[in-house]
Amino acid sequence: MAVKSLIRVRMGGEDAHYGGGLVDGAHMLKLFGDVATELLIINDGDEGLFKAYDNVEFIAPVFAGDYIEATGEITHVGNTSRKMVFEARKVIVPRPDVSDSAADVLDEPIVVCRASGTCVVPAKCQRKK
Repeated sequence: MAVKSLIRVRMGGEDAHYGGGLVDGAHMLKLFGDVATELLIINDGDEGLFKAYDNVEFIAPVFAGDYIEATGEITHVGNTSRKMVFEARKVIVPRPDVSDSAADVLDEPIVVCRASGTCVVPAKCQRKK
């Protein structure tokens, strides 16, 4: 059985790093880090450490006001290593053309980022076997 995790957050004005309310891609990696931490707690009872990303692909822009759903899954469990895959999707977008508070739920979420990486949980920290 695969261990999976999901978080959903709204990108705020404070998350915008560039002109036009564009959110930097590093913010998606922060979300993936939070997902990885939850996965390790579920799997091992410990937060573990993120060792490295094997691949990161930025696919679509993210803007302040967008709701992002970040998911992750453990795909391989070694003695101390945990290989994972991640995906971030835009699920709600603001509609300032309609009004200041209008927003739409997307019929089809837009994939904005994908990544894979490896985390490590030292053997002495693993509470679930």
